[in-house]
Amino acid sequence: MTHILAIDQGTTSSRAIVFDGEMQVKAIAQEEFKQHFPQSGWVEHDVSDIWSTTAGTCRAAIEKANLGVGDIAAIGITNQRETTVVWDRETGKPLYNAIVWQDRRTAEICQALKADGHEAMVTEKTGLLLDPYFSGTKLKWILDNHEGARARAADGKLLFGTVDSYLIWRLTGGAQHVTDATNAARTMLYNIREGKWDSDICTLFDIPMQMLPEVRDCAADFGMTRADLFGSPLPILGVAGDQQAATIGQACFQPGMLKSTYGTGCFALLNTGDALVSSQNRLLGTIAYQLDGRTTYALEGSIFIAGAVVQWLRDGLKIIREAAETQPLAERADETQQLYLVPAFTGLGAPYWDAECRGAIYGLTRGSGPAEFARAALESVGYQTRDLLEAMTADWHGAAATLRVDGGMSASDWTMQFLADIIGAPVDRPKVLETTALGAAWLAGMRAGIYPDQDGFARTWALEQTFTPTMPQALRDQKYAGWKDAVRRTLTTS
Repeated sequence: MTHILAIDQGTTSSRAIVFDGEMQVKAIAQEEFKQHFPQSGWVEHDVSDIWSTTAGTCRAAIEKANLGVGDIAAIGITNQRETTVVWDRETGKPLYNAIVWQDRRTAEICQALKADGHEAMVTEKTGLLLDPYFSGTKLKWILDNHEGARARAADGKLLFGTVDSYLIWRLTGGAQHVTDATNAARTMLYNIREGKWDSDICTLFDIPMQMLPEVRDCAADFGMTRADLFGSPLPILGVAGDQQAATIGQACFQPGMLKSTYGTGCFALLNTGDALVSSQNRLLGTIAYQLDGRTTYALEGSIFIAGAVVQWLRDGLKIIREAAETQPLAERADETQQLYLVPAFTGLGAPYWDAECRGAIYGLTRGSGPAEFARAALESVGYQTRDLLEAMTADWHGAAATLRVDGGMSASDWTMQFLADIIGAPVDRPKVLETTALGAAWLAGMRAGIYPDQDGFARTWALEQTFTPTMPQALRDQKYAGWKDAVRRTLTTS
């Protein structure tokens, strides 16, 4: 039993990765699932798709690794955060589709709560801003829009969870209704200073606390899987939200260490140790991880659209067939054209936090074509990252001079070079890009006793390539000033 099965349940696909005893990838299985957009700014998933793709990829990964269930020591889970599921305790049937973290339908609820003066209290307790991004107002919306739901929840008949909670509940046959501290911290219902669900906020949102899961450390006993799923029961020993799992996978265990993950969105986390920093620049205070009952905090900057902008080029504009085409397109773009794409398809996240603004592109000419659009799309990721890093530097002056990157877009040399150029600092890409799944695997493997402790794990981190800035300072400043102007225009016209 020297292998770990990591479940990486993401926004657009579910993946299962088998890691061996040396924490090397043995096999990967992945399956995309449908995105649902019932109205502008609304994003949903069919909960049955989340479950079926997760269970299916787990079986496929074990088979591809040429292993039996007896070779698997434990399961680690990482998941898209804030996505909200409510289901029936008895039947497991969802009350509604999963409302995805990108969804903006609760913007008016958030505005009303802000107008009534509640944001300061919420931020003080949770580290979060009153924004539709988080689970709390999504849960409130589901309860508001389903007759009798609150009474059923108060009677213990309905359960709430982020995706990890729902998966654990299904994997254990309904035996465990639990989550970990990092996922709880993203609900806007959890007091991250006191480490418990907050009764004042639940009362404010009119959410029965009976439906909330039990909160545990990231490395803990989360229950045993049903025997019929994989042939025999497997223990679930590690759980962390995807961005926290990537922070762990990047071994950012020391205060000041900084990572940025480029998936559907982009998320930068700065380890601030045992200090919960109150941001003056509209960043989030959050839990980086919780081990042995000890909480480590982080500053987080959240960008809603990163890799999703490439999906838009593919599925919306249909100017590419696959993501890999964006780099050669960007390389052919006309250098005399400077397009700025502000990808506010579902609003803008940090440090702007405007739920209502929508995407825009500036600088179009008759000569603008697919190559210029591709370059503007990739550059938007670098510009948004610089927005986050400047806010972090203003809030906390102990940040490392180098950024560690991971996620699908980090495989693009062109994008990472532009990132280094526009932030004016080195960018380190590790040998193992599957850092999110690796973080979940390490939590489970460390708990199972087959992987090293934090210090030992940190020593295994290996660099694949450093991207160093080559852009002249004057050009860097000029391009970033143009980006800031584009954002200002986008916010003004929202």
